[in-house]
Amino acid sequence: MNDIVDHGDEAARLIAAARAAAEHAHAPYSNFGVGAAVLLADDTIVPGANFENASYGLSLCAETVAIATASASGRLGDVVAIGVVGGMIRSGAITGADVVRPCGRCRQVINEAAQIGGRDVRVYCAGAQGDAIAHYRLSDLLPDAFGPADLGIGVNRPA
Repeated sequence: MNDIVDHGDEAARLIAAARAAAEHAHAPYSNFGVGAAVLLADDTIVPGANFENASYGLSLCAETVAIATASASGRLGDVVAIGVVGGMIRSGAITGADVVRPCGRCRQVINEAAQIGGRDVRVYCAGAQGDAIAHYRLSDLLPDAFGPADLGIGVNRPA
């Protein structure tokens, strides 16, 4: 885990928003709900929840939903941080204190926003319950990432 500066209550705000989003997860097949909350440069928070599909390969991760929502608003390059939580759905509530981190696919999607915005996105991870929050930079979770810059698109790798 990489120690990064906690920008005020940024981690707590994003984890709280991600927990609220997780309550809307559509996960009838795995019973594992995930919520994400993306922080944009102007302090706007964009939520996302996982959305499973009977054709499993068509399911969407919470982080991807939140990033795509930011992109749909023309804000892909404004992503500065993301909070991610998850846990088992039991009796209609998402439970568990184990820290949940983005999957590899989501790390790649977050990297797209990071390279477009030219920043190393802060990533906060937690369980559905509890106080434990892991703090990372995206570059810690996805070193030497492939992205738009590798395809010659005029963006810079995050510093």
